[in-house]
Amino acid sequence: MKMKSRLLALVLLTFAALPMASAAEPDDDLRHRLGMTPAERVEFLSEMRQMLTSIQGIIAGIGTEDRERIAEAARYSGNRMARATPDSLRQRLPREFQEIGGPTHMLFEEIAIRAETDDMADLAVLTGQTLQQCLACHAMFRAD
Repeated sequence: MKMKSRLLALVLLTFAALPMASAAEPDDDLRHRLGMTPAERVEFLSEMRQMLTSIQGIIAGIGTEDRERIAEAARYSGNRMARATPDSLRQRLPREFQEIGGPTHMLFEEIAIRAETDDMADLAVLTGQTLQQCLACHAMFRAD
């Protein structure tokens, strides 16, 4: 029960850090534009949703202590996803984006590996660190 309380606290603290929606006009958004084509944007946003789905699967797996579910969810957003980025887009992405994105995919890989043996509380902390990477990227960049 103590583990579930810590996990719930981690999730609540993470979402408390999310920026709230505002009535700002799109031109007021000062985040760096990634300069994607419409097709690239559709694919990119699909990958972002997959990463969120992975986080959800990892958290659900931690909550039920289902190591297989944790590893499977993490693998979807690991290196396989990073390698699937088209070279045409990869070459145009800013270095700062790559410095966040690459390590984020590696954190998903680490979760998949550590899911085999690590304590669930440690996996929850690692998942929180991974989500922090996601938040940092979303704070700096926009997919357009």
